[in-house]
Amino acid sequence: MNTDKTTDNLVSDIYKMMVSKDADPSVDVEAEIEKFGEGVKALMRTEFGREKRKDNRKLRLSNIGRTDKYLWNHVNGTEGETIAPHTYVKFMYGHLIEEMLLFLTRMAGHSVTDEQKVCKVEGVLGHMDCKIDGIVTDVKSASSFGFKKFRDGTLAFDDPFGYIDQIKAYAHSCGDRQFGWLAMDKANGHLTYLKYDLDDKEAPVYNALSQDIAERIRHVKKLVEQPEPIKVCYEPLPDGKSGNLKLAIGCSYCQFKKHCYPELRVFNYSYAPKFLCKVVNEPKVQELVLNEEGF
Repeated sequence: MNTDKTTDNLVSDIYKMMVSKDADPSVDVEAEIEKFGEGVKALMRTEFGREKRKDNRKLRLSNIGRTDKYLWNHVNGTEGETIAPHTYVKFMYGHLIEEMLLFLTRMAGHSVTDEQKVCKVEGVLGHMDCKIDGIVTDVKSASSFGFKKFRDGTLAFDDPFGYIDQIKAYAHSCGDRQFGWLAMDKANGHLTYLKYDLDDKEAPVYNALSQDIAERIRHVKKLVEQPEPIKVCYEPLPDGKSGNLKLAIGCSYCQFKKHCYPELRVFNYSYAPKFLCKVVNEPKVQELVLNEEGF
């Protein structure tokens, strides 16, 4: 492995390459292009293969960071919203971006190893994305809003989708204490690499990362065998000074929100739908009807 190539200079190396269009001298360009093409073909076979999709109502390292109530509903088969067709398109787009980012990483002369390595913690399985330059790495495409947390390093303080526990589990399985994310803002192409070190006691995020991941997994395995947790994942938030209460971000994206809030109403604001669980003052915008797809 080229010791001059680290995750600290990964993004700058990719940017330089995109301007010059010259891959790192160590790279077999044709071989990498072939590998990228094979990766895309594998994605399409997964998306459109004839093998029936397996029941995914089980704990995986990829979902272990989700909230307790979400995981209980997921594992116990609570009926949630059907995923909308456009959401499947968004998911596929995200997978394609992630494959492209690994291609660019290799083209820039950085090492990509351990792709889709099987990981196991406390009997729960998962597949890590890869290691980049020896660091356990998850590759993410994000909205501009979500991207800021990777760019600013604040993900540890606001992680509604459980990305941190997911990657901590992969790192734990490998015996590693460092891990990170290569993230792209899918709206404008900006890249960043966020790395956390569990042993860095001076880092502002040290306490936020301190929970033992094996202990977390043992807790969740017991939790899903018990009655459904009463406590909601995120408390509703005041909607300005209207007296109304809206769902927190983590709840608004959840497929089980109607289960937790049967009287939930959604209003079509120009910037985004707003989910209100308490309406004191009726908003002066169109109300949408929640159906099995969420709208």
